[in-house]
Amino acid sequence: MSGWRLARAVARTGQLGVVSGTALDLVLARRLQHGDPGGHLRRALAHFPVPEVAERVLARFFVPGGAGPGLPYRPVPRLGLRPHRARDELTVVANFAEVFLAREGHDGPIGVNYLEKIQMATPAAVYGAMLAGVDYVLMGAGIPSEIPRLLDALAAHRPAEISVTVAEAAAGDRHTVGVDPVALLGRTPGPLRRPRLLAIVSSHVLAAYLARSPETRPDGFVLESPTAGGHSAPPRGRMRLDPAGEPVYGPRDQADTGKVAALGLPFWLAGGYGTPEGLARARAAGAAGIQVGSAFALCRESGLDATLRRRLLARAAGGALVVRNDPHASPAGFPFKIADLSGTLSDPDVHADRPRLCDLGHLRTPYRKDDGTVGYRCPAEPVGTYVRKGRPAEETLGRRCLCNGLLAAIGLGQHRPDGYREPPLLTLGQDLGFLDGLPDDYSAADVVDHLLSAVARTP
Repeated sequence: MSGWRLARAVARTGQLGVVSGTALDLVLARRLQHGDPGGHLRRALAHFPVPEVAERVLARFFVPGGAGPGLPYRPVPRLGLRPHRARDELTVVANFAEVFLAREGHDGPIGVNYLEKIQMATPAAVYGAMLAGVDYVLMGAGIPSEIPRLLDALAAHRPAEISVTVAEAAAGDRHTVGVDPVALLGRTPGPLRRPRLLAIVSSHVLAAYLARSPETRPDGFVLESPTAGGHSAPPRGRMRLDPAGEPVYGPRDQADTGKVAALGLPFWLAGGYGTPEGLARARAAGAAGIQVGSAFALCRESGLDATLRRRLLARAAGGALVVRNDPHASPAGFPFKIADLSGTLSDPDVHADRPRLCDLGHLRTPYRKDDGTVGYRCPAEPVGTYVRKGRPAEETLGRRCLCNGLLAAIGLGQHRPDGYREPPLLTLGQDLGFLDGLPDDYSAADVVDHLLSAVARTP
C-alpha cells in the first residue's frame, strides 16, 4: 500500500516517507504490463545508472498500451538460493525505480521497508534502493543482525551476502544469498551514500541484543506493539487464544521504553500511536516520534485499490470495520492482521473457493531435502504438495496466500483466461482511532497536519 506516491507525499511534508520494498519485482513487472500509465516507471528507468540493464527489464515486461483484458501476467523468476541474473536485475531495477520516484521533486527523506523473513530478496533489493539514494532502510519480521554489514559493503559496491535460514539444515551447514554489484551491472556506478538502518522490533530484549555490538547495531529502532498492521510478533511463551481465536498478549509482551531509551539510539513507537494524543504519549516516553501505517493506508495517495479503500473507510465510519489478528493466516508463521470485508480473503467462503496454489513464492521456506539439496515449501500451497515435502497437513489449515492477496489489494491481482481473478487480502492496524478528526476523504498531508496539531498546542 505504501508505494512511491504515498512516500513522496509524506516526505514533502518534511516527515520520513517509506515505500514498501516487499515484492517490488512483481509490482514493477505487472505495472509495466499495464502499459505504465503516465510513463512514470519508464521515466525512472531512464535514470538507472546502467541503461542496458533497465532496457532488458523493459524488453521483457513492458506492453505498450497494456496487455489485453483477461491475459495473465507474465511470470517473474522466483526467489531462490541459486544465482539468477535476470531475477537480480529485475529486483535491483524495481527497487531503484520505486525509490527514485518517491524521491523525485523534493528534498524530504525517503526510506524503504523490508521483511527480514524474505531473506533471499534482500541483497539485490537493498542495492537497488541504494542506487536511487534511499535515506533509511527499515527491517522487521526477524532479526536484522547482518544488515549493517550488508549496507557497509554495498555502499562501496563490494560483493555482499547474508545468511539464509534453511529448515532441517544439517549441523554446520551455512546457506547464503548475495549480490556482486560490479559483476551484475558490468561496471562500478558512482559513489553511494550508506543509508541509516532502523530495526523494527517488538521487545527491549531484542533491541539490546542488536545494540550490543557495532557489527549488529542499527541506527535506531521502531518499537512495534501487537496492534500494528501486517505481521506482528507472537506472544512470548505458550500461544494462548481468546474466544475470538486471536493471540493473547500479556505484560511480558510490552516493551520497556525506558530500557530502549537507555541504549542511546533514537526510537519510534508504532501500533496504536497514530493520533495526536499517541504522538504526545510517545514523545513523553522518550521516543523521537511515531511510525504511522493505517492512517496513510486509507488516504488518497495510498496504493490500495480505490474501491477497496472507500469501502474500508465507509465501514470504519459506521463503526462496523473489524480487524482480526489471525494466528494462522500468514505462511510466515507470524500473526497477521486481516481487515474483514466481504469479497476478500477475510471471507471464509472466498478463502474456501480459492484454488490453493503457490505461483509467486516470496514467503516460501527453504528446506533441506533427504538428498541434501534445498527445496522450497509454503503452507499455503496445495496440501498434498506440502505434505510430500515432509510436513503435516495441519500446518496448512487457515493459511492465506499473502503474496497473491496483497498484490490484488493494490490492483495487481492475477487474472486468467478462464475468468478467474485473485481475491484481495486487506491488512490494517487494530486501533482505528486515527480516523477521529480526519476528513471523510483525506490526504497524506491531512494526516501529518492532524498528528502535529498536538505539538502545535504544546506550550
